[in-house]
Amino acid sequence: MDRVRTILTVVAISTLTTCGALLIVGTNPVDVFSAFFKGTFSSWRHFAHVINVWIPLVICSCGLLFTFSLGLWNIGVEGQIMLGAVGTAWVMRHLADMTNPTVTLGIAFLMACLLGAIWATLSGILKIKSNVHEIFSGLGLNFVAQALVLWLIFGPWKRPGVASMSGTRPFPAAVWFPVPEGWRFSPIALVAALLVMGITAWIFISTRWGLLIRAVGNNSRAAEVHGISINGNFLLAMAVAGFLAGMTGYYQAVFVYHRLIPAISSNYGYLSLLVVMLAQYRWTPVPFIALLFAMLHVGSIQLPLTLNLDSSLGGVIQGILVLTTLGVVHFRRNS
Repeated sequence: MDRVRTILTVVAISTLTTCGALLIVGTNPVDVFSAFFKGTFSSWRHFAHVINVWIPLVICSCGLLFTFSLGLWNIGVEGQIMLGAVGTAWVMRHLADMTNPTVTLGIAFLMACLLGAIWATLSGILKIKSNVHEIFSGLGLNFVAQALVLWLIFGPWKRPGVASMSGTRPFPAAVWFPVPEGWRFSPIALVAALLVMGITAWIFISTRWGLLIRAVGNNSRAAEVHGISINGNFLLAMAVAGFLAGMTGYYQAVFVYHRLIPAISSNYGYLSLLVVMLAQYRWTPVPFIALLFAMLHVGSIQLPLTLNLDSSLGGVIQGILVLTTLGVVHFRRNS
């Protein structure tokens, strides 16, 4: 009952705040909400675009649940997505013409997840060995990853005769996943996202490690007294989060863009942070909040087309949701 009241309070305050902000700038809130609806539900093509955004958000958010539940702020998830995409692109450049497409895709998947896990574990090692907070190490590694992506696109992997923001040369068509006509996502990717969500739920509900994560997150000192390895769980959680972030980079490179581009992460790492924070680090609300954020992300495209408003309004609404949730939860806990 308390959770229902919290949700209703958040929805009410967020809606009123958004409407107030829109009225201040002279925009009719009804027109804005209608534009969002038109951009997401007016056709199958629009809704397919929502699912195309929902898939990487869910995968990445599931990974962040492990680190956030331990009290780790894995801000470096953006860089982990980029490293996953880099690993995918490396395999496609060097093995696509030498092996069976299925084998190439499998190797690229493993490479993407491995590099994402390694990149995340680096942040964990810096925290354990050098007492560097994971926020600072994560942000630093994000900058390094972005610099690496740009160097590859404009350097050794640039398209023949031109260095372009459009990215590297497209992957061979043989390694493109089939997409049904009229769809904007592959059913294989949707099934993979649902599997990740199901496995994450199973780990938290039914496994010893899920219990250990909650124990360490709730009281790390008490957990250490009972013989639970704090550092070991930190590194394992970071590796799992990086693995799934790398999987997100694989999705972006193989399913969406078919190449490596400068904005390969599409800021889904940072958006996933908001999803998990809004879910209060619980797995059950994650798919629904990710769907809401995907709708806001896709629906905002209609704003400049129909109302001459900047599409960043979608991000403003997302921020209002997160800040309202944090404020309401804090108030209820201290009242």
